[in-house]
Amino acid sequence: MTVLAQQPAPPKPAPAPMTFFVTSVGVGDGANLGGLAGADAHCQKLAAAAGSSFTNWKAYLSAAAEGGKPAVNARDRIGNGPWHNAKGAVIARNQEHLHGDTIEAARLGNLVTKNNALNEKGEQINGVGSQPNQHDILTGSQPDGRAYTDGADHTCKNWTSNGAGVAQLGHSDRNGGGISWNSTHPSRGCSQANLVATGGAGLFYCFVPVQ
Repeated sequence: MTVLAQQPAPPKPAPAPMTFFVTSVGVGDGANLGGLAGADAHCQKLAAAAGSSFTNWKAYLSAAAEGGKPAVNARDRIGNGPWHNAKGAVIARNQEHLHGDTIEAARLGNLVTKNNALNEKGEQINGVGSQPNQHDILTGSQPDGRAYTDGADHTCKNWTSNGAGVAQLGHSDRNGGGISWNSTHPSRGCSQANLVATGGAGLFYCFVPVQ
């Protein structure tokens, strides 16, 4: 009787590289991130320290029109997807999935949740029920990922203020007074203390602009 040699199991595919994370720490100066460029640099610094080889990280932040420059929409900074967290899990397949651009996409919802909205180290962000709660995420954005056009400040003076102004916030765990990952309520102010007071730490989302 011929005995067939047992074939080795095929190797498991490597997890998709990280193209999304929540910053493990903020810049430390409230919502003064050094503008969009400073926020992008913070994303890049944290990603590199975590071993990412990508060099084009972008902060998911909107900015108001200023000095003749047009408004910047957070959604326009991050490519088309799909995006994966530090453990290789998909958090959104594309822009429509991420922002609920269609009725069907909005009904299904994206996968930015407490279990999936991980920092660059693969750790969960403290949310409702954790001490301290840090689920407030700086975005300056409307639910569709676009900048506000009402003339009011929603971006702490385009991410340069640690005093006057307010910033629109999302909830990384989609819990506690709102379920929106990117646009739940305004901050109390722009200082570090005011961001902490409502359940934040000056954290924000970082994406690789996947095309």
